[in-house]
Amino acid sequence: MKRLAAFLLMLVLLTGCAPKQVSTTVFAMDTVMKLSVYGDEAVLDEAEALIHQLEAQVSVTREGSELYSLNHTGSGTVTGHAKELLDRALALCSRTDGALDISIYPVVRSWGFTTGEYRVPDEEALASLLSHVDYKKIDFDAGSGAVSLSPDMEIDLGSVTKGYLSSCLIALFRENGITSALVNLGGNVQALGTKPDGSLWQVAVQDPKNDSYLGVLSIADQAVITSGGYERYFEEDGKTYWHIIDPATGAPAQSGLISVTIVGTDGTTCDALSTALFVMGLENAADFWTASDDFEAIFVTEDNTVYITQGLQDSFTLSEDHSKMELQVITRD
Repeated sequence: MKRLAAFLLMLVLLTGCAPKQVSTTVFAMDTVMKLSVYGDEAVLDEAEALIHQLEAQVSVTREGSELYSLNHTGSGTVTGHAKELLDRALALCSRTDGALDISIYPVVRSWGFTTGEYRVPDEEALASLLSHVDYKKIDFDAGSGAVSLSPDMEIDLGSVTKGYLSSCLIALFRENGITSALVNLGGNVQALGTKPDGSLWQVAVQDPKNDSYLGVLSIADQAVITSGGYERYFEEDGKTYWHIIDPATGAPAQSGLISVTIVGTDGTTCDALSTALFVMGLENAADFWTASDDFEAIFVTEDNTVYITQGLQDSFTLSEDHSKMELQVITRD
């Protein structure tokens, strides 16, 4: 009886020490963000402050932000997170050979994707805007944070900001002793560790053709970020135009892909590559993955075929409703 009592007491103590899940919802960057951690609730206040701090620095529409000032004067200085984010973004523009280009912002705006006033821009006006798109013409000193843009150029870091933010939040949680957390920034998901019971996090990947989910990824310590034409689009004269713009044409990317999901440990990289590989198309994206070692990917094509890179064979499962879809594995062989 004494041994049983001691065992029950130990069980109670262990249960009492188990971390409690606490969550918060934040609206920022035009996105509903949900943060869930197992640990001290106070860290969520720090997380929310970090979210608003970054938005205040890099918003392209908020007067007083460093990016707003830079775009309206053509030069300036970025600091802190904004400086690190710009440095990372330019490196990823270079790595993708311009499939990602942060100077595409005026072109995206001309289609109405930043304002909601959708329209097909005049070809002559579009060509003029496109002539100023070239990330290589951004003069940036990573040490001082000094930036100079070429005439009529504007930049936007939206293609990498949420991925960068998710990694910063995970780092903040880790610094505060959190070992289990999940961040969902409007579909940009990143996990810290596993669930407290040691099981993997289950992250749904949306079907780009409807509101159901395509499949489920089982992850730990990874980000899962998807770009798809379904996220923001409009229709005109029977044709669909989506927000993922090809920097080479200034028009919505027509690459044969309708969805790209990137899985990796770095949110910034995953965010950038989900857009860039969508622009590249399946063949070039597969070649890009073959030459890389820091991410895995899921591609959905217009003909409704799903391609996954070989590193996801044991972690991605099609949902029951999609079990009959063709699933092909891309290998390095």
